[in-house]
Amino acid sequence: MTTDKADPTAPVGPERILLGLNTFGDVGVYPDGHPVPHAQVLRQVLEQAELADAVGLHAFGVGEHHRKDYAVSAPEVFLAAAAARTKQIRLGSAVTVLSSDDPIRVFQRFSTVDAISNGRAEVMLGRGSFIESFPLFGLDLADYDLLFEEKVELFDKVRSQEPIHWEGRTRPPVKGLSVYPPLEHHLLPTWIGVGGTPESVLRCAEYGYPIIFAIIGGEPRSFAPLVGLYREAMAKYGHPMRQIATHSPGHVAGTDEEARNEYFPHWLDLRNRIGSERGWGPGSRQEFDAMCTPEGALYVGSPETVAQKIALQKRNLGVDRFDLKYSSGSLPHPAMMRSIELFGTVVAPRVAQLLTAVATSPTPQQTNQ
Repeated sequence: MTTDKADPTAPVGPERILLGLNTFGDVGVYPDGHPVPHAQVLRQVLEQAELADAVGLHAFGVGEHHRKDYAVSAPEVFLAAAAARTKQIRLGSAVTVLSSDDPIRVFQRFSTVDAISNGRAEVMLGRGSFIESFPLFGLDLADYDLLFEEKVELFDKVRSQEPIHWEGRTRPPVKGLSVYPPLEHHLLPTWIGVGGTPESVLRCAEYGYPIIFAIIGGEPRSFAPLVGLYREAMAKYGHPMRQIATHSPGHVAGTDEEARNEYFPHWLDLRNRIGSERGWGPGSRQEFDAMCTPEGALYVGSPETVAQKIALQKRNLGVDRFDLKYSSGSLPHPAMMRSIELFGTVVAPRVAQLLTAVATSPTPQQTNQ
C-alpha cells in the first residue's frame, strides 16, 4: 500500500519534546466517601480529553483495565467518542492488553477510530501490569509470555494491510485473508509499552516500533541503558529510528506545596491499595517527597518545577515524548482539569523555552574562542 510521507512516530530532534496525557479512568469518590459511578467517570474523562485538545497537547491516551477502581475497559469505544469531540490531539491507548484480545479485532477497532478522527489514532500494545483480563476471558496465566509474543507477531502482519498468512499455538491459523477497514493514507502508528526489561526492549526493536517506558518509581535516568539498548537494537535490525517516550505519574498546581498536598493523599491511597495486592510495604510521605525531587519519578509540583523535570529528562534520556499520567486514585475531577490546563498552557511552552535555551547556548569551547 502507499503510505503518507509524514510519519507521526519519527524522532523530533534534540530541541523538542512532545507532551501527552494518560489516564486509566481512575474512579474517584464523592465528599461523603461514596465512589463516583463508572459511567460518570467516563464522562469526566471525555471532558478531560476535550480540554487536553483545547490547550494544544500532543496526545491523549486511555489505559485498558478490568477492575473496579478503573473505568476504562474498552479504550477504542472511548477514543471514538473523543475523536468526534476533538480536533487536533492524537488519540491512543495506554495500553491495550494485547495478550487477552484478538489482534485482528484490535486493528479493526483502531482503524475505525483512525477514520473517525481523520488520521489521529495510535495504539500502544502491552501485556499490562494487572492480570484480571486473563481469567475474565478464559486465558491461562501460564501462557502469559507466549500469548503476547504470538499476538504481536499476528498484529504486525495485520498492520501491514496485506493478506495475512500466520500460524501459531494460541489461535487458529489465518490463511491469506485480508482485514477491513484499512487505514486511508498510512500504517497504524503502533507503540509497545515496556516496564523495564531488556527482553521487552529487544522485542519492540525487532518489529521496528516506537517504544514507551513506564517509569513509575526510582530515578528516570536509570533507564538510560535501556534507551541505549533500544537505539542499538533498532540499528542492528536495520529499522529507521522511531520515537522514544516515557510515561510517569504527576500533578500540576499553582505551587509545589499546593500540588504535593493536593496529590499526596490520593497517591498514598492508591499506592497502598495496589501495594497490598503485590506484597509491598506501606507508603509514606518521605517516599512520596523523595519521588518528587528533580531526579524522582513523580512529576508533581508547580508548572516551573514540572517543566524543569521534563527538560531534565530530555537531557538525561534524549526522549522524544513525555506522557503524564495525570489521574491518581480518587484525585477529584476539578483538580485534574486544572492540572491539564496548567500542563498545556504553562508547562508546555516553558519546556519548549528551556530546551531552546539549551540548544542555542554557546558551548564552553565557543565561549573561550
